[in-house]
Amino acid sequence: MPDNVSLLGLLPEQSVLVNASARDWRVAISLAGEGLIQGGAATADYSDEMIATVEKLGPYIVIAPGLALAHSRPSPAVRCTGLSWVSLREPVHFGHRDNDPVRLVVGLAATDHNQHTAALGSLAQLLSEPERVDELLAAPDAATVRHLIGNFDPEVQS
Repeated sequence: MPDNVSLLGLLPEQSVLVNASARDWRVAISLAGEGLIQGGAATADYSDEMIATVEKLGPYIVIAPGLALAHSRPSPAVRCTGLSWVSLREPVHFGHRDNDPVRLVVGLAATDHNQHTAALGSLAQLLSEPERVDELLAAPDAATVRHLIGNFDPEVQS
């Protein structure tokens, strides 16, 4: 498994939702789960698993200011490793002391720990620059999000 994985390979256009509305963090995670379902990475059970993880462990998935990484453990509900992308019109509170409110929810379904780690590494590189995050959040549609990621994605470049 390479250190980096192609984010575009994990994020089909049908898994991207921009300018979405969510009344609370559960709905925001459900939207990320729907993106994983649309992309073929997971079943509806995985959305429930992601929500249950936050209910049990708290808002640790809010990994940076304004950014939540919705995920759960590998399970039979995961069909293949994949990502979803949900930018929110209005930020949502997850209950994280430092990083609320959340404006971007990235869903991650992984078949095993190695896939999980590789996807996280590539995602962390993508989201490491605030200017790039702002540009991605301003994207008007899924095709633009994927285009911007493609401009960055080192696996696409090579």
